[in-house]
Amino acid sequence: MKTKLLILPLMLSLVACTQESQNKIGRAINNWTGTDGILEIYAGNTLAKRFLQIDKLTTAIGTSSDRDRPYRYGYGYLDSNLNGKVDDNEKKKIYFEFSDYSTSYIFYENPR
Repeated sequence: MKTKLLILPLMLSLVACTQESQNKIGRAINNWTGTDGILEIYAGNTLAKRFLQIDKLTTAIGTSSDRDRPYRYGYGYLDSNLNGKVDDNEKKKIYFEFSDYSTSYIFYENPR
């Protein structure tokens, strides 16, 4: 009975949240638990770059305007030979960013 009384307010508060608030809660949980993401960047129909083991992609926010900037960034391993795995010569996690305007990209969780 006590458990039901505790769960009910939690459920009501989640229902009352806006969709954006629910998304932020979901991202916060995802950022805390982490993911094994893969980012593929395309030049036309050709795969140009691939980054592996990305924890998250972040949308840049202006420091004085507090508005989203038109690019995303993150940290991952550059898959230089595009073989889908981190090789011995690719063992350094690097910073990357890409524009929302000029880049075709796909971000997904590693299925392996």
